[in-house]
Amino acid sequence: MPQAWLPPAEYIETLPRATAYACLYFTDVLGRPFQLRPVHASESWHWPGGSMDPGETPWETALRECHEETGLVHHGEPRLLGACFTTHRGEDWPANDIGFIFDGGALTDAEIASIVLDPEEHTDYQLRTLAEWQREMSPRAFERLAAIDRARRTGVTVYLDAPDED
Repeated sequence: MPQAWLPPAEYIETLPRATAYACLYFTDVLGRPFQLRPVHASESWHWPGGSMDPGETPWETALRECHEETGLVHHGEPRLLGACFTTHRGEDWPANDIGFIFDGGALTDAEIASIVLDPEEHTDYQLRTLAEWQREMSPRAFERLAAIDRARRTGVTVYLDAPDED
């Protein structure tokens, strides 16, 4: 028996919930990944980025959030390194997360020196080798970093499927 047609607003109510975010992956000219320490999760590190606003594309989100969080204005072209889907089960966060990680390129010494963090969002930034990051991060978070770094070096986009965040 065919399904009855639903008006768009009713149909949307039947779909799974998801939030979307986008970010930029930077290294310095030596290839060391750049990450920010968020105020709300001082034990973790993130790339410059955040949640999409209504009507915004993932690329527009990545550029806006990077500027808001670091003061950097990125002028490159959109190059998707990876997409990440995180499933959430439970009452704490009743939606999944869909993320887009874009290549921000290599930051020059002058760009790094110009970084101004938003103190309401981040307390620190670091540039470290992958080996140094591995000692600092949870295994799952490091796997994500290593996969995105590998995507940058090989030119092969990655898809990351993850259970609840750590």
